[in-house]
Amino acid sequence: MVTLVAHGDDARVDTIGVMAFGSDEPMRRDTIFRITSMTKPILALATMMLVEDGRLALDEPADALLPELAHRQVLKRIDGPLDETVSARRPITVEDLLTFRMGHGLITEPTFDPPYPIVNAARDLELVMGPPDPRTPHDPDEWLKRFATLPLMYQPGERWQYNTGSLVLSVLVARASGQTLPDFFQMRIFEPLGMKDTGFSLSAEKSSRLPSNYMTNFQTGKMELQTASGPGVWTKPPAFPSGAAGLVSTIDDYLAFARLLLNEGVHENRRLVSQSSVRLMTSNHLKPEQMAGGGPILAGQGWGFGMAVATAPDDVSPVPGRYGWSGGYGTYWFNDPSQNRVAIAMTQVSDVLFNGTMTEFAQLAARS
Repeated sequence: MVTLVAHGDDARVDTIGVMAFGSDEPMRRDTIFRITSMTKPILALATMMLVEDGRLALDEPADALLPELAHRQVLKRIDGPLDETVSARRPITVEDLLTFRMGHGLITEPTFDPPYPIVNAARDLELVMGPPDPRTPHDPDEWLKRFATLPLMYQPGERWQYNTGSLVLSVLVARASGQTLPDFFQMRIFEPLGMKDTGFSLSAEKSSRLPSNYMTNFQTGKMELQTASGPGVWTKPPAFPSGAAGLVSTIDDYLAFARLLLNEGVHENRRLVSQSSVRLMTSNHLKPEQMAGGGPILAGQGWGFGMAVATAPDDVSPVPGRYGWSGGYGTYWFNDPSQNRVAIAMTQVSDVLFNGTMTEFAQLAARS
């Protein structure tokens, strides 16, 4: 693991352990991690830059640039046949995609992705709606074309559902910018912030800085090496650059992004995005019933644009307003504006997200 806690310009970094079980190669400050869903806040920033450019508007129907999503149908019931639908009451907006209220996403109850017709249909279309690996084999246009054959699960704006909004938003940002998502991120975010080791793919040399990835097999109880995201995968640009979970980064690169938000859009005396855009990104947009219906992923938190927002005091901060997100391969970040604090922990052992490790890290970081 590599951890970082920063107050203002001061940052403490600790490197702990090795790159793989059985290895003597130590973790380093410049180790590159698969940050999976910590990609989502970066996608939200890119979206707000396009809003400020006048290329998008938050209340604009997404089908203005994504005509594939016009005239949506909505399932009468979540577990029902795909042809039992009603018309959507309104179009999906850009803000719906940012707040994960587009009407489609992961189902968490009664189990994760139960065998409902809508879940099976997405799997048959190779849409890769949940875990980031294996990657979808389809380019953005083909992915959206296939996705558009499915009805929505709920009416736009009705419920919070994880992940799909950022996949659709990945296509929208590319079309609105007139660039590929990697090129837009590189030009508008990575280069200005000096994020030199962040991207959707890596050189062969840099790929050697990826640690091995592990997760416990719940059937056997044993921790197992995960092979779907090996270094060789990252030397090839993906068919679909996913703003949901497609980036790798380092702890210092992500610190630059986190500080941009903590400084409300300013990096090294240069404004990259407006204060009002950052405040929209980092404020809760959900109704209480939507927060309560967010299942174990949201865990009662609020949601801004691409990240969770604490709406009440808790054991990490007595002041609401902390924001951030985690990645399914074992990465975690939050900003606490009330304390001028950034906290980041990166490993590639997924277990830390559900065994209490990251909760303990957040509590310790808050007391540092």
